[in-house]
Amino acid sequence: MGEKLAYLFLKILISITAVLPVSWTYALFRAIAMAFYHLFRHRREITERNLAYAFPEKCQEEIASLSKEVYVELSRTVSEIFLMLGDRFDIDGAVVNKEAALAKLASMKERYPGGWIMITAHFSNWELLAQFLGKHGYSMVVIGREGDNKEIDRRITTPFRERFGNRSVHKRKAAVTIMKTLKKGGIVGILIDQKVMAHEGIKVKFFGRDVYATPLVATMKAKLDIQVIPMFLPRVAKGRYELLVGDPVEAGDDIVSMTQAYNDEMEKVIRQYPAQWFWMHNRWKV
Repeated sequence: MGEKLAYLFLKILISITAVLPVSWTYALFRAIAMAFYHLFRHRREITERNLAYAFPEKCQEEIASLSKEVYVELSRTVSEIFLMLGDRFDIDGAVVNKEAALAKLASMKERYPGGWIMITAHFSNWELLAQFLGKHGYSMVVIGREGDNKEIDRRITTPFRERFGNRSVHKRKAAVTIMKTLKKGGIVGILIDQKVMAHEGIKVKFFGRDVYATPLVATMKAKLDIQVIPMFLPRVAKGRYELLVGDPVEAGDDIVSMTQAYNDEMEKVIRQYPAQWFWMHNRWKV
């Protein structure tokens, strides 16, 4: 019953944002984010603690200000996801370097016709990144965690993510699907910033601290010799993004050094746009 009620509430919210003025949608979710920021002290303290560890050169006031901006940026992402659900967000118009990015993607596809693993993170509007790529012929198998609410997952999240030819696969079923996709020259998208259990991951450094990271990307690279390409979509203004298509990551031959290299690529981008990463979760709990 709880799952059904949550699903109905989300459907109502999608219906409301489908008719609200766009500016009101942004304002609504900013207000919700600020309410969470002030009411849920524990989550705010995790955010501030993570930021303080990552940026020791910043004073307490700077960390508090950056923490609040993290919530504001997340509210913009959520606003745009709801607008996308209502077909009210211009996916192409949002990417300011669309033509240059597509030209680089086409060039890389010509140079590397085999399979790719696209690595990214819960950074900026990660849902927009997958939909933009799928819309322009770079549809992929996207690996993610199964939603806690199966009703929402089945009837809203999965259909939304599978627009434009993308395919959503849960982590527990991922290995065989990834292997088949890459062997056919397809693209697999993985958000590598997710926390993994000690028995599932390997220990690497992220912002100078130990984390358990998934070895899946490095394992597939070692087995199939495919390309691992970092892609991120930082927000450069409200509703405007720059698609960063990195070159294939060069790393050592062992799983640990490869996994470290992939996390280093992610860290570099987050350092450039620190407010746009999801600092609220306890990523460094080992």
